Amino acid sequence: MKMNKKTVLIVVGIVVVCAAVVGVTIYRSRADAQKVLTAKVTRENLVSIVSGTGEIKPKVYVNVGALVMGRVTHLYAKEGARVHKGQIVATIESTPQSSSVDAQKATISSSQKDIAADVAAERAAEAKVQTEKADLEQKKFDYERAQQLYKDQLIAKQDFDSKKAAYETDVATLAEDEASLIQARAQTESARAKYTSNVATLRGQTDALDRTISIAPFDGIVTNEPVREGETVVPGIQNTEGSTLMTLADMSVITAEVKVDETDISGVKVGQSADVTVDALPGKVFKGHVTEVGDQALLRSSGASTSQSTTGTEEAKDFKVVVTLDGPAPDLRPGLSATAKIDTAHKDNVIAIPLQALAMNVPGSGKKNKKAHKVDASLSNAPKHPPVQGVFVLRKIDGKLRAVFVPVQTGITGASDIEVTSGLQPGEEIVVGPYRVLRKLKDDAVVKRDTTTETENASS
Repeated sequence: MKMNKKTVLIVVGIVVVCAAVVGVTIYRSRADAQKVLTAKVTRENLVSIVSGTGEIKPKVYVNVGALVMGRVTHLYAKEGARVHKGQIVATIESTPQSSSVDAQKATISSSQKDIAADVAAERAAEAKVQTEKADLEQKKFDYERAQQLYKDQLIAKQDFDSKKAAYETDVATLAEDEASLIQARAQTESARAKYTSNVATLRGQTDALDRTISIAPFDGIVTNEPVREGETVVPGIQNTEGSTLMTLADMSVITAEVKVDETDISGVKVGQSADVTVDALPGKVFKGHVTEVGDQALLRSSGASTSQSTTGTEEAKDFKVVVTLDGPAPDLRPGLSATAKIDTAHKDNVIAIPLQALAMNVPGSGKKNKKAHKVDASLSNAPKHPPVQGVFVLRKIDGKLRAVFVPVQTGITGASDIEVTSGLQPGEEIVVGPYRVLRKLKDDAVVKRDTTTETENASS
């Protein structure tokens, strides 16, 4: 049956309209697809790094202060110089102390002579006592013999009385000499006590003289010298600091004292390894380990401890972390700006994704689900689900490439990647950007891969 011309035109028109509708539909579906950057889920070795900035500090340093008041006569070590333990680094005017020491030495010399004279007198008294004892022994013998002779009437009473008087006189003389000996010994002990006192006084005066000479307590480097020769310095007293001649730092053990952000401090532990770099020495990396983690938060604006702050303002806080270098570093100087990268965790062969792939979203937030909510009016009063952490995985659904939101659990964070402990498998393709698209992307949204270069994507 032949179709007339009018029928043919109608059929052709219908075909054209259908083709146009299909074309428009395809165009609109492609136009609605959002361009996204993608990447494959892989396994990697991750190292979690926490960074902190601060400065190089010696583990041990001391302020060499003035111990006496006086004028600085000489500074033997300039700022930046290396000194050795026991080396004289500064002297203060010492004329009064030196005169006192010389006078005391003369007094001690005189005391020594007094002791020598008293010892000689003591020995003379001892000799006299010994002589008197021998003489008394003879007088006693003569007296006893005279007693016998007088009893036998062989001598006159006058001779007997003479012997008796001589004996009694020697007894009295011996007692007197023994008393003199005791006195001489006491005088010698007194002279020796004076000598001991004078020696003690000399030690005190010598110490006062030594205080005018400042000695390096250890091998180190002069990091600060706030005074000059000719200036007058004073010692410290209660509640008042004295003059500081110089600051010595023991550079045998060097630390980097850095501040770590409060959000990262929980992962920092004593003993963790760290790499320290110094702005003044580009290209050099110093190995070290964490030796101290502060337990007091420090206000970033002032550096004061939060326990000492009286203000109630909320501001960023840091924690002090001390990294001790593992070996000597002669090129380092106290005060140099330093950055410490602390290895807080290390895992091998873990599932990892780029950090920028993580998003906060609500599963089922796409258009398809919104339509389902409209159909079921009872869902309008349903509670809203809070957003969860996850990634958008590319999946082919109904012939279209869609971004399906998948919640994930994460582990340690590396420099640019983060560990995924559950929710993903290696080989899956995920959305990693661009950020302006990722932050507005909905679950089950239609997407297409962006084939432009990385440079073009970065500029967009």
